Parts: sequence; C-alpha cells; structure tokens
Amino acid sequence: MTDAISSILSQIRAHQTQAARMGDAAAGNAISPNALNPGGALPGADKTQGTGAAGFSETLSSALDSVSRTQQKSGELQQAFELGDPRADLARVMVAMQESQVAFRATVEVRNRLVQAYQDVMNMPI
Repeated sequence: MTDAISSILSQIRAHQTQAARMGDAAAGNAISPNALNPGGALPGADKTQGTGAAGFSETLSSALDSVSRTQQKSGELQQAFELGDPRADLARVMVAMQESQVAFRATVEVRNRLVQAYQDVMNMPI
C-alpha cells in the first residue's frame, strides 16, 4: 500500500512540474490564458490568482477530475464486460478497476492529510 501511495504522489509531483513548465513556456511565448480557454476562466478557478503556474485549487480540481474519469472508465468497461462486449476482456476490466481503486484511495489519503493539516493549524495557540 505504501508503494502505491508513493507512486501516486510521485505522479502528482510530476504533473505539477509539467504544469509549471507549461506555465513558464506559455509566459515565455506570451500566450494569453484566454487563447487556451476561449470561454474564459476555468470553472472553480480563483479569479484573483495571477497568470503563473497552476494554483492549488486548479491542481486539486484536475486531480479529482482525473480520479472521476478513471472511475467512469472502469465502470464503463465493467458494464461492457457484463454485456458480453468482445473488446472488454477480463484483464482490461480488472486493471481498470484496480487503477480506479488506487486513485480513489490516494484521493482519500490526500483528503485525510488536508483535514489533519487544517485541524493542526486551527489548534495552534495564538
């Protein structure tokens, strides 16, 4: 279990580094944020935040969306297998279900640590 969490955390760090590099490249090429998103700001993004690298809320939102997509893909494969779709073999279904389970557990661990950090900060003496 510890290896799985370490693996997920390293993947999150890699995505953060990649997002930071993409932000630096966008700033260096003078691409406006609206060029990538013609509809305006991303839903849930803090409008007071600068145009720097992805913020915490964006990173957390994209991670949750990724977990949601993984679970949705797993459910679709499971349903296709149950209906007898020849493209949905048992191995693919089982791997998708395990990926979904690991992603969900990692999300729960992150949530637990955020709650613990919040409680620690709230219990600090002034």
